[in-house]
Amino acid sequence: MKKVIVAGHICLDITPIFPKEKADSLEKVLSPGKLIQTGNIDIHTGGAVANTGLAMKFLGADVTLMGKIGRDTLGTIVCSILKQYGADEGMIFSDTESTSYSVILAVPGIDRIFLHNPGANHTFRASDISGDALREAALFHFGYPPLMRSMYADKGSELVALMRRAKAAGAATSLDMASVDPASEAGNADWEEILKRVLPYVDFFVPSAEELCYMMDRERFAEWQKRASGLDITEMLDGERDVKPLAGRCIELGARVVLIKCGAPGLYYRTADSRALESVGERIRLDPSVWAGAEGFERSYEPDCVLSGTGAGDTSIAAFLTAVLKGYPLKRAVQLAAAAGASCVSAYDALSGLRPMEEMEARIDAGWKKRPAGK
Repeated sequence: MKKVIVAGHICLDITPIFPKEKADSLEKVLSPGKLIQTGNIDIHTGGAVANTGLAMKFLGADVTLMGKIGRDTLGTIVCSILKQYGADEGMIFSDTESTSYSVILAVPGIDRIFLHNPGANHTFRASDISGDALREAALFHFGYPPLMRSMYADKGSELVALMRRAKAAGAATSLDMASVDPASEAGNADWEEILKRVLPYVDFFVPSAEELCYMMDRERFAEWQKRASGLDITEMLDGERDVKPLAGRCIELGARVVLIKCGAPGLYYRTADSRALESVGERIRLDPSVWAGAEGFERSYEPDCVLSGTGAGDTSIAAFLTAVLKGYPLKRAVQLAAAAGASCVSAYDALSGLRPMEEMEARIDAGWKKRPAGK
Protein backbone atom coordinates (compact mmCIF):
# COMPACT_ATOMS: atom_id res chain seq x y z
CA MET A 1 0.00 0.00 0.00
CA LYS A 2 1.26 3.48 -0.86
CA LYS A 3 2.45 5.40 2.20
CA VAL A 4 1.27 8.91 3.02
CA ILE A 5 2.58 11.59 5.36
CA VAL A 6 0.14 14.25 6.53
CA ALA A 7 2.05 17.00 8.31
CA GLY A 8 1.58 20.55 9.50
CA HIS A 9 -0.88 22.14 11.86
CA ILE A 10 -2.56 20.17 14.65
CA CYS A 11 -4.62 21.36 17.59
CA LEU A 12 -7.36 20.39 20.00
CA ASP A 13 -10.81 21.60 18.90
CA ILE A 14 -13.22 22.51 21.69
CA THR A 15 -16.77 23.11 20.48
CA PRO A 16 -19.63 24.15 22.81
CA ILE A 17 -22.94 22.82 21.46
CA PHE A 18 -25.44 25.66 20.91
CA PRO A 19 -29.24 25.20 20.72
CA LYS A 20 -30.35 24.08 17.24
CA GLU A 21 -32.50 27.14 16.51
CA LYS A 22 -30.88 29.24 13.76
CA ALA A 23 -29.81 32.75 14.68
CA ASP A 24 -30.29 35.77 12.42
CA SER A 25 -27.18 37.52 13.67
CA LEU A 26 -24.29 36.83 15.99
CA GLU A 27 -25.13 39.88 18.08
CA LYS A 28 -28.39 38.30 19.17
CA VAL A 29 -26.53 35.28 20.53
CA LEU A 30 -23.23 36.66 21.84
CA SER A 31 -23.85 39.96 23.56
CA PRO A 32 -22.06 41.40 26.64
CA GLY A 33 -23.48 40.30 29.98
CA LYS A 34 -25.72 37.63 28.48
CA LEU A 35 -25.77 34.09 29.92
CA ILE A 36 -25.82 31.65 27.02
CA GLN A 37 -26.96 28.16 27.86
CA THR A 38 -25.22 25.48 25.80
CA GLY A 39 -25.34 21.71 25.66
CA ASN A 40 -22.46 19.29 26.04
CA ILE A 41 -19.00 20.21 24.81
CA ASP A 42 -17.46 18.41 21.85
CA ILE A 43 -13.68 17.83 22.08
CA HIS A 44 -11.75 16.50 19.11
CA THR A 45 -8.39 16.87 17.46
CA GLY A 46 -8.37 19.52 14.74
CA GLY A 47 -6.12 21.13 12.19
CA ALA A 48 -4.99 19.69 8.88
CA VAL A 49 -2.96 16.85 10.42
CA ALA A 50 -5.84 15.40 12.40
CA ASN A 51 -8.73 16.29 10.08
CA THR A 52 -7.18 15.31 6.77
CA GLY A 53 -4.85 12.62 8.14
CA LEU A 54 -7.41 10.70 10.16
CA ALA A 55 -9.99 11.03 7.38
CA MET A 56 -7.51 9.52 4.90
CA LYS A 57 -6.82 6.71 7.36
CA PHE A 58 -10.57 6.11 7.75
CA LEU A 59 -10.91 6.00 3.95
CA GLY A 60 -8.24 3.32 3.68
CA ALA A 61 -4.92 5.11 3.16
CA ASP A 62 -1.69 4.14 4.96
CA VAL A 63 -1.09 7.41 6.79
CA THR A 64 1.51 8.72 9.22
CA LEU A 65 0.52 11.90 11.05
CA MET A 66 3.26 14.41 11.87
CA GLY A 67 2.22 17.40 13.95
CA LYS A 68 4.03 19.29 16.71
CA ILE A 69 2.58 19.37 20.23
CA GLY A 70 3.68 20.24 23.75
CA ARG A 71 4.30 17.93 26.68
CA ASP A 72 1.27 19.31 28.51
CA THR A 73 -2.28 18.30 29.42
CA LEU A 74 -3.69 19.22 26.02
CA GLY A 75 -0.88 17.31 24.32
CA THR A 76 -1.77 14.24 26.37
CA ILE A 77 -5.39 14.56 25.25
CA VAL A 78 -4.34 14.91 21.61
CA CYS A 79 -2.19 11.77 21.84
CA SER A 80 -4.91 9.79 23.57
CA ILE A 81 -7.37 10.65 20.80
CA LEU A 82 -4.91 9.81 18.04
CA LYS A 83 -4.01 6.55 19.78
CA GLN A 84 -7.61 5.40 19.39
CA TYR A 85 -6.97 5.46 15.64
CA GLY A 86 -3.47 3.99 15.89
CA ALA A 87 -2.07 7.29 14.65
CA ASP A 88 -0.06 8.78 17.52
CA GLU A 89 3.45 7.51 16.76
CA GLY A 90 4.46 10.25 14.33
CA MET A 91 3.85 13.16 16.70
CA ILE A 92 6.71 15.62 17.25
CA PHE A 93 7.09 16.87 20.84
CA SER A 94 8.28 20.25 22.03
CA ASP A 95 9.60 20.67 25.57
CA THR A 96 9.16 24.44 25.50
CA GLU A 97 5.90 25.09 23.59
CA SER A 98 2.28 24.46 24.53
CA THR A 99 -0.19 22.40 22.51
CA SER A 100 -2.35 24.37 20.14
CA TYR A 101 -6.11 24.62 20.72
CA SER A 102 -9.17 26.21 19.12
CA VAL A 103 -12.48 27.12 20.70
CA ILE A 104 -15.04 26.86 17.89
CA LEU A 105 -18.28 28.81 18.13
CA ALA A 106 -20.59 27.00 15.70
CA VAL A 107 -23.86 28.91 16.10
CA PRO A 108 -26.58 27.46 13.81
CA GLY A 109 -27.23 29.81 10.90
CA ILE A 110 -23.93 31.69 11.31
CA ASP A 111 -20.48 30.93 9.95
CA ARG A 112 -18.06 29.51 12.51
CA ILE A 113 -15.88 31.69 14.74
CA PHE A 114 -12.51 30.38 15.94
CA LEU A 115 -10.59 31.39 19.06
CA HIS A 116 -7.16 29.96 18.35
CA ASN A 117 -3.81 29.51 20.09
CA PRO A 118 -1.14 28.29 17.58
CA GLY A 119 1.15 26.88 20.30
CA ALA A 120 3.90 24.54 19.10
CA ASN A 121 2.75 24.85 15.48
CA HIS A 122 4.68 28.12 15.25
CA THR A 123 8.00 26.29 15.67
CA PHE A 124 7.47 23.53 13.09
CA ARG A 125 10.53 23.32 10.80
CA ALA A 126 11.44 21.49 7.62
CA SER A 127 14.00 19.53 9.65
CA ASP A 128 11.20 18.06 11.78
CA ILE A 129 10.43 15.68 8.89
CA SER A 130 13.13 13.06 8.34
CA GLY A 131 14.53 12.29 4.92
CA ASP A 132 13.91 8.56 5.47
CA ALA A 133 10.20 9.19 6.02
CA LEU A 134 9.96 11.28 2.84
CA ARG A 135 11.75 8.66 0.76
CA GLU A 136 9.16 6.05 1.78
CA ALA A 137 6.13 8.25 1.07
CA ALA A 138 4.14 8.22 -2.15
CA LEU A 139 2.41 11.43 -1.03
CA PHE A 140 3.40 14.24 1.31
CA HIS A 141 0.54 16.52 2.34
CA PHE A 142 1.17 19.70 4.32
CA GLY A 143 -1.57 21.85 5.80
CA TYR A 144 -2.19 25.30 7.26
CA PRO A 145 1.14 27.18 6.90
CA PRO A 146 -0.64 30.52 7.55
CA LEU A 147 -1.11 29.33 11.15
CA MET A 148 2.56 28.37 11.55
CA ARG A 149 4.96 31.29 11.97
CA SER A 150 8.09 29.45 10.84
CA MET A 151 6.35 28.52 7.59
CA TYR A 152 5.46 32.06 6.49
CA ALA A 153 8.46 33.92 7.96
CA ASP A 154 11.29 34.96 5.62
CA LYS A 155 8.97 34.73 2.59
CA GLY A 156 8.15 31.10 3.32
CA SER A 157 11.73 29.80 3.18
CA GLU A 158 10.99 26.86 5.54
CA LEU A 159 7.86 25.92 3.61
CA VAL A 160 9.71 26.05 0.30
CA ALA A 161 12.57 23.97 1.72
CA LEU A 162 10.15 21.36 3.05
CA MET A 163 8.16 20.96 -0.16
CA ARG A 164 11.34 20.92 -2.23
CA ARG A 165 12.79 18.14 -0.02
CA ALA A 166 9.62 16.09 -0.41
CA LYS A 167 9.70 16.46 -4.21
CA ALA A 168 13.40 15.59 -4.34
CA ALA A 169 12.68 12.45 -2.29
CA GLY A 170 10.25 11.25 -4.98
CA ALA A 171 6.97 11.94 -3.16
CA ALA A 172 4.01 13.67 -4.76
CA THR A 173 3.27 16.85 -2.82
CA SER A 174 0.05 18.41 -1.67
CA LEU A 175 -0.50 21.76 0.04
CA ASP A 176 -3.52 23.14 1.87
CA MET A 177 -3.83 26.65 3.27
CA ALA A 178 -5.85 28.34 6.03
CA SER A 179 -7.65 31.66 6.29
CA VAL A 180 -5.50 34.64 7.19
CA ASP A 181 -6.50 37.33 9.67
CA PRO A 182 -5.49 40.61 7.96
CA ALA A 183 -4.68 42.14 11.35
CA SER A 184 -2.34 39.30 12.36
CA GLU A 185 1.36 38.77 11.78
CA ALA A 186 0.50 36.25 9.07
CA GLY A 187 -1.74 38.84 7.45
CA ASN A 188 1.30 41.03 6.82
CA ALA A 189 3.26 38.24 5.12
CA ASP A 190 3.79 38.52 1.37
CA TRP A 191 1.64 35.55 0.42
CA GLU A 192 1.78 36.19 -3.29
CA GLU A 193 5.57 35.94 -3.12
CA ILE A 194 5.37 32.84 -0.92
CA LEU A 195 3.10 31.14 -3.45
CA LYS A 196 5.40 32.10 -6.30
CA ARG A 197 8.27 30.40 -4.48
CA VAL A 198 6.48 27.26 -3.26
CA LEU A 199 4.02 26.27 -6.01
CA PRO A 200 6.72 24.94 -8.36
CA TYR A 201 7.16 22.19 -5.74
CA VAL A 202 3.42 21.49 -5.28
CA ASP A 203 1.62 18.80 -7.26
CA PHE A 204 -1.81 19.16 -5.66
CA PHE A 205 -2.78 22.64 -4.42
CA VAL A 206 -6.03 22.55 -2.44
CA PRO A 207 -6.84 25.95 -0.86
CA SER A 208 -10.24 27.55 -0.30
CA ALA A 209 -11.39 30.32 -2.64
CA GLU A 210 -11.32 32.95 0.11
CA GLU A 211 -7.83 31.98 1.30
CA LEU A 212 -6.45 31.99 -2.21
CA CYS A 213 -8.03 35.27 -3.25
CA TYR A 214 -6.76 37.05 -0.14
CA MET A 215 -3.26 35.79 -0.85
CA MET A 216 -3.15 36.43 -4.60
CA ASP A 217 -5.47 39.36 -5.31
CA ARG A 218 -6.38 41.70 -2.44
CA GLU A 219 -8.39 44.02 -4.71
CA ARG A 220 -10.53 41.15 -5.94
CA PHE A 221 -10.96 39.94 -2.34
CA ALA A 222 -12.17 43.41 -1.25
CA GLU A 223 -14.67 43.36 -4.14
CA TRP A 224 -15.90 39.93 -3.01
CA GLN A 225 -16.41 41.23 0.52
CA LYS A 226 -18.32 44.23 -0.77
CA ARG A 227 -20.51 42.03 -2.96
CA ALA A 228 -21.24 39.66 -0.05
CA SER A 229 -22.30 42.54 2.26
CA GLY A 230 -21.25 40.70 5.41
CA LEU A 231 -22.69 37.33 4.38
CA ASP A 232 -20.77 34.18 3.45
CA ILE A 233 -18.54 35.11 0.50
CA THR A 234 -18.70 31.65 -1.05
CA GLU A 235 -22.46 31.90 -1.47
CA MET A 236 -22.09 34.66 -4.08
CA LEU A 237 -19.08 33.34 -5.99
CA ASP A 238 -19.29 32.47 -9.67
CA GLY A 239 -16.85 29.71 -10.60
CA GLU A 240 -16.18 30.95 -14.14
CA ARG A 241 -15.91 34.64 -13.33
CA ASP A 242 -14.44 34.61 -9.82
CA VAL A 243 -12.52 31.41 -9.23
CA LYS A 244 -11.21 30.41 -12.67
CA PRO A 245 -8.67 33.27 -12.91
CA LEU A 246 -7.18 32.32 -9.53
CA ALA A 247 -6.87 28.67 -10.52
CA GLY A 248 -5.22 29.70 -13.78
CA ARG A 249 -2.69 31.81 -11.92
CA CYS A 250 -1.81 28.85 -9.67
CA ILE A 251 -1.19 26.67 -12.73
CA GLU A 252 1.00 29.40 -14.21
CA LEU A 253 3.06 29.48 -11.00
CA GLY A 254 3.75 25.76 -11.20
CA ALA A 255 0.98 23.81 -9.42
CA ARG A 256 0.02 20.68 -11.38
CA VAL A 257 -3.50 20.08 -10.04
CA VAL A 258 -5.60 22.79 -8.35
CA LEU A 259 -8.72 21.98 -6.32
CA ILE A 260 -10.35 25.07 -4.85
CA LYS A 261 -12.90 24.67 -2.06
CA CYS A 262 -15.80 27.07 -2.60
CA GLY A 263 -17.78 26.36 0.56
CA ALA A 264 -21.32 25.00 0.32
CA PRO A 265 -21.65 25.59 -3.45
CA GLY A 266 -18.90 23.10 -4.34
CA LEU A 267 -15.39 22.67 -5.73
CA TYR A 268 -13.54 24.17 -8.69
CA TYR A 269 -10.79 22.09 -10.28
CA ARG A 270 -8.17 22.67 -12.94
CA THR A 271 -5.16 20.68 -14.11
CA ALA A 272 -1.97 21.52 -15.98
CA ASP A 273 -0.89 20.11 -19.34
CA SER A 274 0.56 16.63 -19.90
CA ARG A 275 4.15 17.77 -19.74
CA ALA A 276 3.69 19.42 -16.34
CA LEU A 277 1.82 16.40 -14.96
CA GLU A 278 4.73 14.14 -15.86
CA SER A 279 6.63 15.70 -12.94
CA VAL A 280 4.07 14.59 -10.34
CA GLY A 281 5.70 12.32 -7.75
CA GLU A 282 6.73 9.08 -9.41
CA ARG A 283 5.10 6.83 -6.78
CA ILE A 284 1.60 8.19 -7.52
CA ARG A 285 1.60 7.07 -11.17
CA LEU A 286 -0.82 9.75 -12.32
CA ASP A 287 -1.77 9.24 -15.98
CA PRO A 288 -1.19 12.61 -17.72
CA SER A 289 -3.26 11.56 -20.74
CA VAL A 290 -6.31 11.21 -18.48
CA TRP A 291 -5.74 14.14 -16.11
CA ALA A 292 -4.24 16.85 -18.34
CA GLY A 293 -6.00 20.07 -19.31
CA ALA A 294 -9.20 19.51 -17.34
CA GLU A 295 -11.31 22.07 -15.52
CA GLY A 296 -14.80 22.40 -14.12
CA PHE A 297 -17.03 23.07 -11.12
CA GLU A 298 -18.39 20.21 -9.04
CA ARG A 299 -21.52 21.24 -7.14
CA SER A 300 -21.94 19.96 -3.60
CA TYR A 301 -24.25 17.10 -2.72
CA GLU A 302 -27.23 17.76 -0.49
CA PRO A 303 -26.27 16.82 3.11
CA ASP A 304 -28.67 14.86 5.28
CA CYS A 305 -28.43 17.66 7.85
CA VAL A 306 -26.06 20.50 8.71
CA LEU A 307 -24.64 20.66 12.23
CA SER A 308 -21.21 22.20 11.62
CA GLY A 309 -18.82 22.88 8.77
CA THR A 310 -15.82 22.04 10.98
CA GLY A 311 -13.35 19.98 8.99
CA ALA A 312 -15.53 19.71 5.88
CA GLY A 313 -12.83 21.15 3.63
CA ASP A 314 -10.19 18.90 5.18
CA THR A 315 -12.25 15.75 4.70
CA SER A 316 -12.99 16.76 1.11
CA ILE A 317 -9.25 16.94 0.52
CA ALA A 318 -8.79 13.59 2.26
CA ALA A 319 -11.27 11.90 -0.06
CA PHE A 320 -9.72 13.53 -3.12
CA LEU A 321 -6.16 12.53 -2.23
CA THR A 322 -7.17 9.01 -1.22
CA ALA A 323 -8.94 8.61 -4.56
CA VAL A 324 -5.77 9.80 -6.32
CA LEU A 325 -3.70 7.22 -4.42
CA LYS A 326 -6.15 4.49 -5.44
CA GLY A 327 -5.90 5.44 -9.11
CA TYR A 328 -9.37 6.94 -9.57
CA PRO A 329 -9.95 9.25 -12.57
CA LEU A 330 -10.14 12.99 -11.91
CA LYS A 331 -13.92 13.34 -12.17
CA ARG A 332 -14.59 10.56 -9.67
CA ALA A 333 -11.96 11.92 -7.28
CA VAL A 334 -13.66 15.32 -7.34
CA GLN A 335 -17.09 13.74 -6.85
CA LEU A 336 -15.79 11.89 -3.80
CA ALA A 337 -14.34 15.13 -2.45
CA ALA A 338 -17.78 16.74 -2.71
CA ALA A 339 -19.42 13.68 -1.14
CA ALA A 340 -17.04 13.71 1.82
CA GLY A 341 -17.75 17.39 2.47
CA ALA A 342 -21.50 16.80 2.41
CA SER A 343 -21.12 13.86 4.79
CA CYS A 344 -18.87 15.75 7.19
CA VAL A 345 -21.28 18.64 7.89
CA SER A 346 -23.79 16.23 9.46
CA ALA A 347 -21.59 16.04 12.59
CA TYR A 348 -19.88 18.57 14.88
CA ASP A 349 -16.41 17.16 14.24
CA ALA A 350 -14.51 16.27 11.09
CA LEU A 351 -14.83 12.47 11.28
CA SER A 352 -18.14 11.35 12.78
CA GLY A 353 -20.17 12.10 9.65
CA LEU A 354 -17.68 10.65 7.18
CA ARG A 355 -18.73 7.53 5.31
CA PRO A 356 -16.53 4.77 3.75
CA MET A 357 -15.41 5.34 0.18
CA GLU A 358 -17.55 2.50 -1.16
CA GLU A 359 -20.66 3.83 0.55
CA MET A 360 -20.14 7.33 -0.86
CA GLU A 361 -19.56 5.89 -4.33
CA ALA A 362 -22.75 3.83 -4.12
CA ARG A 363 -24.75 6.88 -3.10
CA ILE A 364 -23.26 8.94 -5.94
CA ASP A 365 -24.09 6.22 -8.47
CA ALA A 366 -27.62 5.96 -7.06
CA GLY A 367 -28.24 9.62 -7.94
CA TRP A 368 -27.32 11.54 -4.80
CA LYS A 369 -29.08 14.88 -5.19
CA LYS A 370 -26.89 17.85 -5.93
CA ARG A 371 -27.19 21.24 -4.27
CA PRO A 372 -29.05 23.49 -6.74
CA ALA A 373 -26.88 25.97 -8.62
CA GLY A 374 -26.95 29.44 -7.11
CA LYS A 375 -28.14 28.23 -3.70
